[in-house]
Amino acid sequence: MARDRLYLFDTTLRDGQQTQGVQFSTAEKQAIARALDALGVDYIEGGWPGANPTDSEFFANAPATRATMTAFGMTKRVGRSAENDDVLAAVLDAGTPAVCLVGKTHDFHVRTALGCTLEENVEAISASVAHCVKKGREALLDAEHFFDGYRANPAYALSCLRAAMVAGARWIVLCDTNGGTLPEEVGRVVAEVIAAGIPGERLGIHCHDDTGNAVANSLAAVRAGCRQIQGTLNGLGERCGNANLTTIIPTLLLKEPFASRFETGISRKALAGLLKTSRQLDDILNRVPLRSAPYVGASAFAHKAGLHASAILKDPATYEHVDPALVGNERVIPMSNQAGQSNLRARLAAAGIEVGAKDPRLGRILEVVKEREDQGYAYDGAQASFELVARAELGLLPEFFEVKRYRVTVERRKNKYNRMVSLSEAVVVVKIGEEKMLSVSESMDETGTDRGPVNALAKALGKDLGPYQACIDDMKLVDFKVRITQGGTEAVTRVIIDSEDSAGRRWSTVGVSANIVDASFEALLDAINWKLIRDIGTPVA
Repeated sequence: MARDRLYLFDTTLRDGQQTQGVQFSTAEKQAIARALDALGVDYIEGGWPGANPTDSEFFANAPATRATMTAFGMTKRVGRSAENDDVLAAVLDAGTPAVCLVGKTHDFHVRTALGCTLEENVEAISASVAHCVKKGREALLDAEHFFDGYRANPAYALSCLRAAMVAGARWIVLCDTNGGTLPEEVGRVVAEVIAAGIPGERLGIHCHDDTGNAVANSLAAVRAGCRQIQGTLNGLGERCGNANLTTIIPTLLLKEPFASRFETGISRKALAGLLKTSRQLDDILNRVPLRSAPYVGASAFAHKAGLHASAILKDPATYEHVDPALVGNERVIPMSNQAGQSNLRARLAAAGIEVGAKDPRLGRILEVVKEREDQGYAYDGAQASFELVARAELGLLPEFFEVKRYRVTVERRKNKYNRMVSLSEAVVVVKIGEEKMLSVSESMDETGTDRGPVNALAKALGKDLGPYQACIDDMKLVDFKVRITQGGTEAVTRVIIDSEDSAGRRWSTVGVSANIVDASFEALLDAINWKLIRDIGTPVA
């Protein structure tokens, strides 16, 4: 049986840019557009030309894409013709094959926000869409506040849709702009819209996540007949965000009834790069990836409980709804004071270490983990450090270098402009074989801002590791988490560092000390040693 075609419309560069604290540069928008195109989405909404210089520059230098590049704007203003509306002209001047116009469909908004009559708004929708079609563009109408409008005045909301359809709109997109509609209502309303004469093949859905239902609402709309889904990577968007395409895409490809009923532009090969695409966006935004994100989160396939880990070893399907490799993710068997030998053996196997079920060293490793967690360590969030602990107990931990000493200074002084500034400097002495190496670094970045003592230490340690230098050159620190444990006079600091390399591998390490700098240095050393084990294996002779 032939599958129906579903079209994916990404609005990361437009609606996603309305996320609080997010502002893309032109180069960043270009990089995201290329990643979206490689993923296989059908439409890329690049922004609102004329609304800001960045969006205008992006459209002037938009990358060539297989996906249909789309410019966003609004319907013409009342009192002007479509031909003489400068805002509409700016959208068309972007030269994109498709144009998406937002139009009011809620009578309350027409009267309150636009300050015009209901009839004037319908005419604005019709004239604007017709003008875009006349200019040879594929026209889309974002029916703003549609579900609220339909609830209040269904006849008027439908009249807005019909005006766009008659004028030649390819897509009429039903928007849950305030994000307050629930899946059952979305499905019912979509079915009623189709019954009223708007074909499902011309209907899209655009949901916001203010009740946490944007993905569920989008899927409900598809089941009811919509054939386009709008959303954003990682659920970016105003307030609580938009429907998360990073969740929707694998659901459409891997879950029934969608997998057998619908076809998208996303291949299985592209799906396997989904995690990488998600992480790329987080890197651009300098955000820490959400560990609990469905499909692509670091904890999405983490099995902490011993009961779960034991079952996973027998058959992953016991506690995994899909194979993590399908989306580019991997299974994680965390170690913690709740773990048993099933967790331990699974974790060791994942690191390429095979230990027999009756090996007495397994019990010793568990004892060490529990002792260290009692001291403040946390290995369920620092798997790389756990591997090093296990290797040490098994006699499988190579020594690539030895830190003989380090020193960090932080100076606070007035500069020549009489402003107080700080400067951190670090000295690290390491021994590699019979050779000692001394490295010095400060923490000043390219803008002249002090990045702190930990940064200075990292730069000094990574400045010269002799034969291992090339291996660590592509390492970068992507997250730094600090927690004070135990409290009172016995308080210690726990630092967890997330590192990443050019291959996209991400690993976590932990350090504990009464001194935050010392704890950070311990975690940093673990991160480097784990990387050397993975990429080199054994010390250079």
